[in-house]
Amino acid sequence: MRDTEITVHVNRGSANTLEADLESLQTHRRISVVLRGHERPAHVHCRLGGDLDRAASIDAPNYYIEPEDVTVVPVAVDSDHLDDPVSGGLEILTGYGSESLEIDLTIVPSPADVEIDNSLATPDRSPPEPTTIERIAEAFGHGASTAGVLVLGVLALAIAAMTAATIGGLVALVGLGIVAGGVVVALWLLVH
Repeated sequence: MRDTEITVHVNRGSANTLEADLESLQTHRRISVVLRGHERPAHVHCRLGGDLDRAASIDAPNYYIEPEDVTVVPVAVDSDHLDDPVSGGLEILTGYGSESLEIDLTIVPSPADVEIDNSLATPDRSPPEPTTIERIAEAFGHGASTAGVLVLGVLALAIAAMTAATIGGLVALVGLGIVAGGVVVALWLLVH
């Protein structure tokens, strides 16, 4: 589960200052408070207020932040057992309490798990519609290859007939006969 992140800038611009990237947060996930040190080192204390201790906890609340250092404070969240949202404040203090920042925090119940039925694992697809060539082949009772050879044979016969009609003569008619014989033999071999 990925964390929800809050960034807090420590001592940016002047000593004992805190700036957060947000003022409030609503989540059901674990929270990472990213403390970014800037110009001066600082002691930072983090604590939870309100009813947040029912759903969240901070294991180590005290941190020393060096300049240009990044420290991540994990806030554990247990939202699985909540029935209603829990609200409170995430308070961050520095300068021995002279500067504080509070982020309004609401922990909401985790979304219910979705149960997936095994029948959803297999797609419910209808078979694809047959192509025109497959329908013609089915009408003749033979495969698609037979229909393809039949189409090519008809095309070859048409070209041979046009050539014989254009050129004319005995040789052109013999060529037409050879092409017709080849088509007949090819169809006979496919059918048997």
